[in-house]
Amino acid sequence: MTQPLTEQTDATGARLMSVIIAARNEEAYIGDCLRSLLGQDEDSEGVEVILAANACTDGTVEVSGRFQPEFDARGWDLKILEVPEPGKVKALNAGDAAAEGTMIVFLDADVRLDAEMLGQLRRALQTDEARYATGTLSVAPAKTWVTRRYADFWQSLPFVKGGAVGAGLFAVNRAGRARWGAFPEIISDDTFVRLQFAPQERQEVPACYHWPMVEGFANLVRVRRRQDDGVREIHDLYPDLPARENKARPTMGQLLGLFAKKPVSFSVYALVHIAVRLRQSRSDWARGR
Repeated sequence: MTQPLTEQTDATGARLMSVIIAARNEEAYIGDCLRSLLGQDEDSEGVEVILAANACTDGTVEVSGRFQPEFDARGWDLKILEVPEPGKVKALNAGDAAAEGTMIVFLDADVRLDAEMLGQLRRALQTDEARYATGTLSVAPAKTWVTRRYADFWQSLPFVKGGAVGAGLFAVNRAGRARWGAFPEIISDDTFVRLQFAPQERQEVPACYHWPMVEGFANLVRVRRRQDDGVREIHDLYPDLPARENKARPTMGQLLGLFAKKPVSFSVYALVHIAVRLRQSRSDWARGR
């Protein structure tokens, strides 16, 4: 079990924030992710970024290494860990073990952050009580028509709007991190962490993080099926956790209202939902772009 740290600081004496990025073959995306970190507007606070490159066969490590001078210039640490054994959980645990901060941010490699994000997360987590925080989720513009329509409807659902979803970005302080030990070998690490906290312990800050959905109908079905598998796995392995969800499920009236406003997007979302239930999944860590 991870124990709370008493007071860890960077060289300036500021409280240190660790940002952990688990990345597998993200050569095309990691640059924008790191640039968004470098563009954060909090200059006086200490930050370390830990990239856990998980069994990468592309240029993820090389691209990330090119940003070392810019992180050095800010006085921030960039640590690149090569994790040879495949599996996102292995990358998360390797990065987590290396983290020295009093606050820990878990960030997907294809996510971009608004400039205010780290500062707002820091303020949300600056307490001795266990806390979980995330940003306001914004789906990045999609290339395919079907993903644009699916995302348009999905973002309108009650549990997404203001629900501290945490898909692609979540953060905890050390008191919160003490709630669980190593990340278990499960599909939905973000759901597992979110449900370690009661609703009143979770906060969604106003700054947006821009999270891309997979492109195309088949990939949406595959990823949605995997997400559903992850939720079922949580229910099976940790039956006490779902009671903390407090997820706002849409009423029939709300669904009919959304259908009236977005009939095409509703239809695409419904078709994906139906297709998910027609065939069992084969779970692996891949986004299927």
